[in-house]
Parts: sequence; C-alpha cells; structure tokens
Amino acid sequence: MELKGKAAIVTGGARGIGKRISLTLAEAGADVVLVDVLPLEEIGAAAREVEAKGGRALAQRADVASLQQMEAVADAAAQAFGNVHILVNNAGITRDNLALRMTEAEWDQVINVNLKGTFAATKAVIRHMIKQRAGRIVNIASIVGVMGNAGQANYSASKAGIIGFTKSMAKELAGRNINVNAVAPGFIATAMTDQLKDDVKAQMLAQIPLKRFGTVDDVARAVRFLCSEDSSYITGHVLHITGGMGM
Repeated sequence: MELKGKAAIVTGGARGIGKRISLTLAEAGADVVLVDVLPLEEIGAAAREVEAKGGRALAQRADVASLQQMEAVADAAAQAFGNVHILVNNAGITRDNLALRMTEAEWDQVINVNLKGTFAATKAVIRHMIKQRAGRIVNIASIVGVMGNAGQANYSASKAGIIGFTKSMAKELAGRNINVNAVAPGFIATAMTDQLKDDVKAQMLAQIPLKRFGTVDDVARAVRFLCSEDSSYITGHVLHITGGMGM
C-alpha cells in the first residue's frame, strides 16, 4: 500500500481519528495537508509529527463547510506538492440530543460541518483530480448512518447523507479514474469515548461480536487501503469497521 509521491488532504486531520489517518498516510509515503479548525499552532504541531514520519506536511486552518476556503486549501496543496491525489473527508462534529429537544442550531451545525463540509471539500478537490484523471476520495461515515441511533438524529442523518453522496460521486467520477469510497466506523476508542460512563460502554460492547472496541489504527489502516492502488477496482463501497456490530 505504497503512497510515495502522492499528496493527500485530510480534513479534521490534526486530532483524533483524523490525526491517526494523517500519520498513517505519511508512514506509507504520502505528503499530507492537515485541515482543521483548531488554532494554527496546534495544526502545525500535528503537521510536524507527520513530517517526523518522513513525508512533507502542510498545516491549513479552514472551515470545511466554506467552499471558498476549501478551494484555497486545494490550491495551496497543489502548489506545495504538485497536485492533489487523495482526499479524506474526516471532519465531523456531534451535537447529541433527542429530536424533541434538539434545537435548530444543533441540527444545522452538524449537517453543515459533516455533510456540507464533505461536499465542499470534494467539489474543491475534484477540479484538480479531473485534470490529472486520477484520484482517491475516502469519506468517513458511521455505522449510525446505516443503523440510526436514538439521540443522534442529526448525526445519523449527516452520515447517511455521506453514504448517499459517496455512491453518487463514485458514479459521476468513475469515468475520470477517480475512486470514491466510504468507511463506516462503529465504536472507536478515542479521548471522547473514554469519557463515557462504564455502563454505557458495557451496553455498546455487548453489541459487538468481536468483543472489543475499535482503535483509531483500525480506521486509519482501512483508509490507507482505500487510498492505495490495492483498491483500484473498488468504488462506491462502504466499508464497515465495526467488529461486526450492525450485522
């Protein structure tokens, strides 16, 4: 799964799952543009960790839901690294609440970042990919986009939308040799999930046939595969990374 000579943009790439994806792509030889809304100093620190893996890195602070900002990111990536070969749409937020109590702002914020952000980043990057007639796009969906989840109507809707968007873009771009796929993680152990109560974790674990929570490496390695030539005949696919949850 060699990615030497490839340039990747990873949204939400400076922390959590996105950071691990950035590092994993760098380990495979890719140059990486880390896009985040964190302070630029924090994005830069993550970029230096990527560079320590042997690749080049570029820190970019941008709102993924802004097409104008994402076009600027895509142009900066192409200028720095020659072109854009890979896009990983990872940026996402949650604003959990029961629908009866969910505010319009909570709905709009999640849809704007998760779904519109995926559209804006993709639209910005495919201008470059179409010209070179090659590219890989990997969208980070979620198992709740398939199963639904109480208290996450906004998040589930955004991730289900990403799955539909993935399939549509795969059909639109296949003729230009651009593969578009998604991964749908289940319960992945992160700093955020570590804060959940033990009884909640136990309930989640009971739904997982493999009897363990996923790791950020489980997700990152799957993304690396979908970015590589090893997946050249796969497009429009949604890869579940769930330990069997949702079968």
